[in-house]
Amino acid sequence: MAVLPPTVSRTQAPAPTAPRLWARPAVERSVHGRGRDAPRAATVAGAALLAAVLTAVPGGPAHAFTGDNHEAITRAALPWEPVTLTAMADARAGAINADDHPPYFDVGPLHCDNADYLDPRHATDYPRSRDEATTELLACIRTSVGRFRTAVRVADGLVDADGKVRADQSDLSSPCAWDGKPGRAKCAVLEQLGRGWHPIEDFYSHSNWADRPGPGPIGLDNPPGLGRTDGAPFFDIRRYSTMKDADWTRDARERIPADLATGCYTDFDSTGVKAADCDRRVAHNLVLNKDTAASVRSQTDDNFGHATAGATAEITRQWNDFKAGLLAAYPDHQRGAQMVCALAHDDPATACP
Repeated sequence: MAVLPPTVSRTQAPAPTAPRLWARPAVERSVHGRGRDAPRAATVAGAALLAAVLTAVPGGPAHAFTGDNHEAITRAALPWEPVTLTAMADARAGAINADDHPPYFDVGPLHCDNADYLDPRHATDYPRSRDEATTELLACIRTSVGRFRTAVRVADGLVDADGKVRADQSDLSSPCAWDGKPGRAKCAVLEQLGRGWHPIEDFYSHSNWADRPGPGPIGLDNPPGLGRTDGAPFFDIRRYSTMKDADWTRDARERIPADLATGCYTDFDSTGVKAADCDRRVAHNLVLNKDTAASVRSQTDDNFGHATAGATAEITRQWNDFKAGLLAAYPDHQRGAQMVCALAHDDPATACP
């Protein structure tokens, strides 16, 4: 397996002792910029990359999370045996970290970026509409729906027709590559899950769902906080995976609160456009993100802790939903139950008789 490059925080530089959370390996960008009124060139390369990534087909390249806190969240959420859990959660080489390595860290929907919005009562000339912000969030949800569908499909290789775990397909004695190429079924499922869970975890750090604003007036540098303690209802990924895209998109759109926002970041949005900067928009950097305990938004009302708790509970929910999806999709000879067992155990050929 190729050695992954070291990561560089996409947030403002944290204090030396602050663990990293949701910090993507991109060099720090400008906090402010020109907004929608300035020229924004959609490059052919950017649009092609976005299309390839959002298609989420097996065989296309993919990757996921980085950072010690990313790992801690994923480990806390999943009741898996240690080798399998490390394959998913490792801060550098885990499936949950793969989208945080080039070129995937620069694709906004993979990190729930750019769904920024301020109501006119807070910013009368905000350069993006509620509908534009919602479109970006729907693109983020779509990546997870696609990965869920693919993960259910490739899980078929974990067991034979009689429901017996295939030892060769569930072996993790050598590292998984996370390169989207055909290989062991367990690696394929973990890759799809990791890539699908990455944007969901990022959402809790990059949005105002679970946080509260700082003191002072609400505005560009202090957007409203929703202070929610429940899971986001529009991440109903298992149910959406069984619906037509137009139907689940309509359902999710109705569940998105009017004041919900994720920060603007200078990466490719769902149209393939890469913003030069985030002037006059609620920015990810220095404003909304809770990527580290030292981030500005983390300093109010334990917003960092709220983001961490929300992401942890969400991944537990997503794993439980995926188990239910396998049981429903593969009822014969308890094949679905054997798949669940194979994914959670390090030696499933022995542990899943």
